[in-house]
Amino acid sequence: MYNTWFSKAVPVSTGVTGDVRNLSNAEQALDLLTNHWRDAGSIKHKAALRACRQAMNGGVSADTARDAFVEAAREARILVE
Repeated sequence: MYNTWFSKAVPVSTGVTGDVRNLSNAEQALDLLTNHWRDAGSIKHKAALRACRQAMNGGVSADTARDAFVEAAREARILVE
């Protein structure tokens, strides 16, 4: 099992009410990207999906996946900054 914990949680706004979730690892990010993403299919969304999957397989570090996820969340306007 590979370490997929981010060095710092990523706060994102989710749902209709804009609840803030703090995602702490690649598995949580992958779940959001796969099952609950507003605008799936962009280049940044696909890059984040790929990076999270690679982190889970040990191909990239968790923080590389975090960086890709942050960029996708920023593009989707759900990143809480």
